[in-house]
Amino acid sequence: MDYNTGHTAIVILNWNGLRFLQEFLPSVVANSAGCEVIVADNASTDGSLAFLADHFPQVRIIRNNDNLGFCEGYNQALKQVDATYYVLLNSDVAVTPGWVNPIIELMNADESIAVCQPKINAQQHPDFFEYAGAGGGMIDSLGYPFCRGRLFETLEEDKGQYNDVQETFWATGACMFVRAKVYHELGGLEPEFFAHMEEIDFCWRAKNAGYKVMYNGFSQVYHVGGGTLHKSNPRKTYLNFRNGLALVYKNLPTSELVPTITLRIMLDWLAAFRMLLAGQTADARAVLDAHTDLLRKSNYWRSRRRAQQPKGNFVNMAGVFKGSIVWEYFVKQKRTVQQL
Repeated sequence: MDYNTGHTAIVILNWNGLRFLQEFLPSVVANSAGCEVIVADNASTDGSLAFLADHFPQVRIIRNNDNLGFCEGYNQALKQVDATYYVLLNSDVAVTPGWVNPIIELMNADESIAVCQPKINAQQHPDFFEYAGAGGGMIDSLGYPFCRGRLFETLEEDKGQYNDVQETFWATGACMFVRAKVYHELGGLEPEFFAHMEEIDFCWRAKNAGYKVMYNGFSQVYHVGGGTLHKSNPRKTYLNFRNGLALVYKNLPTSELVPTITLRIMLDWLAAFRMLLAGQTADARAVLDAHTDLLRKSNYWRSRRRAQQPKGNFVNMAGVFKGSIVWEYFVKQKRTVQQL
Protein backbone atom coordinates (compact mmCIF):
# COMPACT_ATOMS: atom_id res chain seq x y z
CA MET A 1 0.00 0.00 0.00
CA ASP A 2 1.22 3.50 -0.81
CA TYR A 3 0.60 5.54 2.32
CA ASN A 4 -0.92 8.93 1.65
CA THR A 5 1.66 11.45 2.90
CA GLY A 6 0.18 13.86 5.42
CA HIS A 7 -3.22 12.18 5.54
CA THR A 8 -4.81 11.21 8.86
CA ALA A 9 -7.70 8.75 9.02
CA ILE A 10 -9.80 8.57 12.18
CA VAL A 11 -11.26 5.06 12.31
CA ILE A 12 -14.02 4.26 14.80
CA LEU A 13 -14.77 0.57 15.29
CA ASN A 14 -18.46 0.05 15.96
CA TRP A 15 -20.54 -2.89 17.11
CA ASN A 16 -24.08 -2.00 18.14
CA GLY A 17 -22.88 1.35 19.45
CA LEU A 18 -25.67 3.51 18.07
CA ARG A 19 -26.08 5.44 21.32
CA PHE A 20 -22.38 6.33 21.33
CA LEU A 21 -22.38 7.36 17.67
CA GLN A 22 -25.36 9.61 18.34
CA GLU A 23 -23.67 11.25 21.32
CA PHE A 24 -20.01 11.45 20.33
CA LEU A 25 -19.63 11.31 16.55
CA PRO A 26 -20.75 14.95 16.15
CA SER A 27 -17.76 16.12 18.22
CA VAL A 28 -15.39 14.03 16.11
CA VAL A 29 -16.71 15.39 12.81
CA ALA A 30 -16.81 18.99 14.08
CA ASN A 31 -13.31 18.98 15.60
CA SER A 32 -11.33 16.95 13.06
CA ALA A 33 -11.00 19.23 10.04
CA GLY A 34 -8.67 17.85 7.39
CA CYS A 35 -9.03 14.26 8.60
CA GLU A 36 -10.99 11.45 7.01
CA VAL A 37 -13.54 10.04 9.46
CA ILE A 38 -14.39 6.35 8.99
CA VAL A 39 -16.67 3.98 10.87
CA ALA A 40 -15.62 0.33 10.62
CA ASP A 41 -18.72 -1.66 11.52
CA ASN A 42 -18.60 -5.18 13.00
CA ALA A 43 -21.97 -6.32 11.62
CA SER A 44 -24.13 -4.15 13.87
CA THR A 45 -27.85 -4.88 14.14
CA ASP A 46 -28.96 -1.80 16.09
CA GLY A 47 -29.53 0.67 13.26
CA SER A 48 -26.03 2.17 13.41
CA LEU A 49 -25.55 2.10 9.64
CA ALA A 50 -28.93 3.65 8.92
CA PHE A 51 -28.14 6.43 11.38
CA LEU A 52 -24.81 7.13 9.67
CA ALA A 53 -26.39 7.17 6.23
CA ASP A 54 -29.11 9.59 7.35
CA HIS A 55 -27.08 11.97 9.51
CA PHE A 56 -23.42 11.65 8.50
CA PRO A 57 -23.24 10.83 4.78
CA GLN A 58 -19.72 12.32 4.72
CA VAL A 59 -18.45 9.56 7.03
CA ARG A 60 -17.07 6.56 5.14
CA ILE A 61 -18.36 3.15 6.25
CA ILE A 62 -16.33 -0.05 6.10
CA ARG A 63 -18.46 -3.13 6.67
CA ASN A 64 -17.06 -6.26 8.32
CA ASN A 65 -19.21 -9.34 7.74
CA ASP A 66 -19.16 -10.47 11.37
CA ASN A 67 -18.29 -9.22 14.85
CA LEU A 68 -14.55 -9.74 14.53
CA GLY A 69 -13.73 -8.13 17.87
CA PHE A 70 -11.57 -5.09 18.42
CA CYS A 71 -8.34 -6.57 17.05
CA GLU A 72 -9.36 -8.33 13.87
CA GLY A 73 -12.08 -5.77 13.25
CA TYR A 74 -9.41 -3.09 12.98
CA ASN A 75 -6.96 -5.36 11.13
CA GLN A 76 -9.45 -6.05 8.36
CA ALA A 77 -10.74 -2.49 8.15
CA LEU A 78 -7.32 -0.82 8.06
CA LYS A 79 -6.28 -2.93 5.07
CA GLN A 80 -8.75 -0.72 3.20
CA VAL A 81 -7.53 2.64 4.49
CA ASP A 82 -4.76 4.59 2.73
CA ALA A 83 -3.29 7.13 5.14
CA THR A 84 -0.07 8.23 6.80
CA TYR A 85 -1.57 8.03 10.28
CA TYR A 86 -4.44 6.00 11.69
CA VAL A 87 -6.31 7.13 14.77
CA LEU A 88 -7.97 4.14 16.43
CA LEU A 89 -10.78 5.90 18.26
CA ASN A 90 -13.41 4.34 20.48
CA SER A 91 -16.99 5.29 19.71
CA ASP A 92 -17.48 6.51 23.32
CA VAL A 93 -14.87 9.28 23.11
CA ALA A 94 -15.61 13.02 22.96
CA VAL A 95 -12.82 14.97 21.32
CA THR A 96 -11.90 18.63 21.77
CA PRO A 97 -11.05 21.43 19.31
CA GLY A 98 -7.52 21.05 17.95
CA TRP A 99 -7.04 17.58 19.44
CA VAL A 100 -5.35 16.12 16.35
CA ASN A 101 -2.71 18.75 15.57
CA PRO A 102 -0.35 18.47 18.60
CA ILE A 103 0.07 14.74 18.09
CA ILE A 104 0.51 14.81 14.31
CA GLU A 105 3.05 17.63 14.64
CA LEU A 106 4.99 15.55 17.18
CA MET A 107 4.95 12.45 15.00
CA ASN A 108 5.88 14.41 11.87
CA ALA A 109 8.94 15.76 13.67
CA ASP A 110 10.25 12.31 14.65
CA GLU A 111 9.82 9.32 12.34
CA SER A 112 10.88 6.95 15.13
CA ILE A 113 7.56 7.64 16.89
CA ALA A 114 5.18 4.82 15.93
CA VAL A 115 2.39 5.42 18.44
CA CYS A 116 1.05 8.35 20.47
CA GLN A 117 -1.93 9.08 22.68
CA PRO A 118 -3.53 12.25 24.06
CA LYS A 119 -4.52 12.94 27.66
CA ILE A 120 -7.58 10.85 28.54
CA ASN A 121 -10.06 12.27 31.03
CA ALA A 122 -13.29 10.67 32.24
CA GLN A 123 -16.30 11.90 30.31
CA GLN A 124 -18.59 11.61 33.34
CA HIS A 125 -16.02 13.10 35.76
CA PRO A 126 -14.00 15.44 33.53
CA ASP A 127 -11.71 16.70 36.30
CA PHE A 128 -10.35 13.17 36.74
CA PHE A 129 -8.28 10.91 34.53
CA GLU A 130 -9.95 7.95 32.85
CA TYR A 131 -8.96 4.35 33.52
CA ALA A 132 -7.96 3.38 29.97
CA GLY A 133 -4.89 5.47 29.25
CA ALA A 134 -5.03 8.48 31.59
CA GLY A 135 -1.66 10.30 31.36
CA GLY A 136 0.18 7.60 29.41
CA GLY A 137 0.69 3.87 29.84
CA MET A 138 3.44 2.25 31.93
CA ILE A 139 4.31 -1.32 32.90
CA ASP A 140 6.10 -2.93 35.83
CA SER A 141 8.80 -5.60 35.95
CA LEU A 142 6.20 -8.39 35.99
CA GLY A 143 4.27 -7.03 33.01
CA TYR A 144 1.39 -5.46 34.95
CA PRO A 145 0.17 -2.32 33.15
CA PHE A 146 -0.80 0.93 34.84
CA CYS A 147 -0.95 4.60 33.90
CA ARG A 148 0.29 7.95 34.96
CA GLY A 149 -2.90 9.10 36.62
CA ARG A 150 -4.29 5.62 37.36
CA LEU A 151 -3.04 2.83 39.60
CA PHE A 152 -5.45 -0.12 39.57
CA GLU A 153 -8.84 1.41 40.49
CA THR A 154 -7.43 4.68 41.89
CA LEU A 155 -7.85 7.64 39.53
CA GLU A 156 -6.03 10.93 40.07
CA GLU A 157 -7.64 14.33 39.77
CA ASP A 158 -6.28 16.20 36.76
CA LYS A 159 -4.42 19.21 38.13
CA GLY A 160 -2.19 19.64 35.10
CA GLN A 161 0.45 17.25 36.48
CA TYR A 162 0.59 15.40 33.15
CA ASN A 163 0.41 18.36 30.80
CA ASP A 164 3.64 17.27 29.15
CA VAL A 165 5.14 15.27 26.31
CA GLN A 166 6.57 11.99 27.55
CA GLU A 167 7.89 8.74 26.12
CA THR A 168 5.81 5.95 27.63
CA PHE A 169 5.49 2.19 27.36
CA TRP A 170 2.02 1.89 25.84
CA ALA A 171 -0.78 4.06 24.49
CA THR A 172 -4.48 3.54 25.04
CA GLY A 173 -6.52 1.72 22.42
CA ALA A 174 -9.35 4.15 23.15
CA CYS A 175 -7.50 6.88 21.23
CA MET A 176 -4.32 5.60 19.64
CA PHE A 177 -2.48 7.46 16.89
CA VAL A 178 -0.43 4.97 14.84
CA ARG A 179 1.94 5.42 11.93
CA ALA A 180 0.22 3.36 9.22
CA LYS A 181 3.33 1.78 7.74
CA VAL A 182 4.39 0.56 11.19
CA TYR A 183 0.93 -0.85 11.88
CA HIS A 184 1.17 -3.07 8.82
CA GLU A 185 4.89 -3.74 9.25
CA LEU A 186 4.14 -5.27 12.67
CA GLY A 187 1.12 -7.21 11.45
CA GLY A 188 -1.47 -5.06 13.20
CA LEU A 189 -3.16 -6.07 16.44
CA GLU A 190 -2.91 -9.60 17.82
CA PRO A 191 -6.13 -11.23 16.52
CA GLU A 192 -6.32 -13.88 19.25
CA PHE A 193 -6.57 -11.19 21.92
CA PHE A 194 -10.04 -10.21 20.56
CA ALA A 195 -10.12 -7.24 22.96
CA HIS A 196 -8.21 -5.96 26.03
CA MET A 197 -4.44 -5.38 26.25
CA GLU A 198 -4.06 -5.59 22.49
CA GLU A 199 -2.73 -2.02 22.45
CA ILE A 200 -0.07 -2.89 25.05
CA ASP A 201 1.03 -5.86 22.99
CA PHE A 202 1.24 -3.72 19.85
CA CYS A 203 3.22 -0.99 21.60
CA TRP A 204 5.59 -3.53 23.14
CA ARG A 205 6.25 -5.00 19.70
CA ALA A 206 6.79 -1.52 18.30
CA LYS A 207 9.34 -0.76 21.02
CA ASN A 208 11.05 -4.11 20.44
CA ALA A 209 11.32 -3.09 16.77
CA GLY A 210 13.08 0.15 17.73
CA TYR A 211 10.20 2.61 17.66
CA LYS A 212 8.99 5.05 20.34
CA VAL A 213 5.61 5.24 22.05
CA MET A 214 4.64 8.74 23.17
CA TYR A 215 2.10 10.67 25.22
CA ASN A 216 1.15 14.25 24.38
CA GLY A 217 -0.81 15.97 27.15
CA PHE A 218 -1.46 19.03 25.01
CA SER A 219 -4.14 17.04 23.20
CA GLN A 220 -7.15 16.02 25.29
CA VAL A 221 -10.18 13.78 24.89
CA TYR A 222 -12.91 12.46 27.19
CA HIS A 223 -13.71 8.75 27.39
CA VAL A 224 -16.76 7.01 28.87
CA GLY A 225 -15.07 3.61 29.29
CA GLY A 226 -16.60 0.19 29.84
CA GLY A 227 -18.71 0.57 26.72
CA THR A 228 -17.99 -2.94 25.45
CA LEU A 229 -17.70 -5.07 28.59
CA HIS A 230 -18.31 -3.90 32.14
CA LYS A 231 -15.32 -4.36 34.45
CA SER A 232 -17.23 -6.95 36.54
CA ASN A 233 -18.07 -9.08 33.49
CA PRO A 234 -16.44 -12.55 33.75
CA ARG A 235 -15.71 -12.41 30.02
CA LYS A 236 -13.60 -9.31 30.63
CA THR A 237 -11.90 -11.01 33.58
CA TYR A 238 -11.05 -13.94 31.31
CA LEU A 239 -9.64 -11.71 28.56
CA ASN A 240 -7.60 -9.61 30.99
CA PHE A 241 -5.96 -12.60 32.67
CA ARG A 242 -5.44 -14.61 29.49
CA ASN A 243 -4.14 -11.68 27.49
CA GLY A 244 -2.02 -10.46 30.39
CA LEU A 245 -0.08 -13.72 30.49
CA ALA A 246 0.07 -14.00 26.69
CA LEU A 247 1.37 -10.43 26.53
CA VAL A 248 4.32 -11.28 28.76
CA TYR A 249 5.00 -14.59 27.05
CA LYS A 250 5.05 -13.04 23.56
CA ASN A 251 7.27 -10.07 24.29
CA LEU A 252 9.56 -10.61 27.29
CA PRO A 253 13.23 -11.45 26.65
CA THR A 254 14.06 -15.13 27.06
CA SER A 255 16.36 -14.46 30.01
CA GLU A 256 13.44 -13.07 32.05
CA LEU A 257 10.63 -15.29 30.81
CA VAL A 258 10.48 -18.31 33.15
CA PRO A 259 10.73 -16.51 36.53
CA THR A 260 8.30 -13.80 35.42
CA ILE A 261 5.67 -16.20 34.07
CA THR A 262 5.95 -18.39 37.19
CA LEU A 263 5.37 -15.47 39.53
CA ARG A 264 2.54 -14.14 37.37
CA ILE A 265 0.73 -17.48 37.52
CA MET A 266 1.06 -17.55 41.31
CA LEU A 267 -0.30 -14.01 41.60
CA ASP A 268 -3.19 -14.89 39.27
CA TRP A 269 -4.13 -17.79 41.52
CA LEU A 270 -3.97 -15.47 44.51
CA ALA A 271 -6.29 -13.05 42.70
CA ALA A 272 -8.70 -15.89 41.93
CA PHE A 273 -8.70 -16.91 45.61
CA ARG A 274 -9.53 -13.34 46.63
CA MET A 275 -12.41 -13.36 44.12
CA LEU A 276 -13.76 -16.55 45.70
CA LEU A 277 -13.60 -15.00 49.16
CA ALA A 278 -15.51 -12.01 47.81
CA GLY A 279 -18.20 -14.25 46.32
CA GLN A 280 -17.13 -13.59 42.74
CA THR A 281 -17.26 -17.23 41.71
CA ALA A 282 -17.71 -16.61 37.98
CA ASP A 283 -14.72 -14.25 37.90
CA ALA A 284 -12.54 -16.76 39.78
CA ARG A 285 -13.49 -19.47 37.31
CA ALA A 286 -12.66 -17.08 34.46
CA VAL A 287 -9.08 -16.81 35.74
CA LEU A 288 -8.71 -20.60 35.72
CA ASP A 289 -10.29 -20.78 32.25
CA ALA A 290 -7.78 -18.20 31.05
CA HIS A 291 -4.86 -20.36 32.17
CA THR A 292 -6.41 -23.53 30.75
CA ASP A 293 -6.97 -21.94 27.35
CA LEU A 294 -3.42 -20.61 27.23
CA LEU A 295 -2.11 -24.14 27.74
CA ARG A 296 -4.55 -25.54 25.19
CA LYS A 297 -3.27 -23.09 22.58
CA SER A 298 0.37 -23.20 23.62
CA ASN A 299 1.53 -24.08 20.10
CA TYR A 300 -0.13 -20.97 18.72
CA TRP A 301 1.39 -18.67 21.33
CA ARG A 302 4.80 -20.29 20.86
CA SER A 303 4.63 -19.60 17.13
CA ARG A 304 3.62 -15.98 17.77
CA ARG A 305 6.55 -15.50 20.13
CA ARG A 306 8.99 -16.95 17.61
CA ALA A 307 7.61 -14.73 14.85
CA GLN A 308 7.66 -11.54 16.91
CA GLN A 309 10.48 -11.94 19.41
CA PRO A 310 13.31 -9.46 18.70
CA LYS A 311 16.92 -10.48 18.32
CA GLY A 312 18.72 -9.83 21.60
CA ASN A 313 17.31 -8.27 24.77
CA PHE A 314 14.76 -5.49 25.09
CA VAL A 315 16.60 -2.21 25.67
CA ASN A 316 14.02 0.60 25.50
CA MET A 317 13.02 0.92 29.15
CA ALA A 318 11.01 4.14 28.82
CA GLY A 319 7.77 3.67 30.74
CA VAL A 320 9.01 0.63 32.69
CA PHE A 321 8.77 0.63 36.49
CA LYS A 322 11.48 -1.74 37.72
CA GLY A 323 9.61 -2.77 40.85
CA SER A 324 6.24 -4.47 41.42
CA ILE A 325 3.16 -2.28 41.15
CA VAL A 326 1.17 -4.97 43.02
CA TRP A 327 3.53 -4.69 46.00
CA GLU A 328 3.64 -0.89 45.92
CA TYR A 329 -0.14 -0.52 45.70
CA PHE A 330 -1.52 -3.28 47.90
CA VAL A 331 1.25 -3.55 50.51
CA LYS A 332 2.83 -0.09 50.61
CA GLN A 333 -0.51 1.63 49.88
CA LYS A 334 0.93 3.96 47.23
CA ARG A 335 -1.76 5.53 45.09
CA THR A 336 -0.01 7.74 42.52
CA VAL A 337 2.89 7.37 40.08
CA GLN A 338 4.66 10.23 41.87
CA GLN A 339 4.77 8.11 45.03
CA LEU A 340 6.48 5.16 43.36
